[in-house]
Amino acid sequence: MLMAHPAVLQNLIEQYETLMVLEAESGARDARQRMGDVAYTLCVATGTGDIDSALVAARHQLPGARPQDDSLLAAWPVNLPSGAIAGILR
Repeated sequence: MLMAHPAVLQNLIEQYETLMVLEAESGARDARQRMGDVAYTLCVATGTGDIDSALVAARHQLPGARPQDDSLLAAWPVNLPSGAIAGILR
């Protein structure tokens, strides 16, 4: 599989994040359309099928990413009681 250059991935990530803010603030159709285009490009560039996976994959391809990067886990609440995650995943 061909891999996108890290500078291209970084640019796409920054564009997507900026467009998310613009769309959230104004709900502008142009921002929403461009965000969809950037999301599609990120998915193609990373070989993924959805924007969340594409963002994770793109970030893992950037310089400084660690193989054991736990960025996927960072979204989980840290101070859950024991067994709480099992309950969430059911």
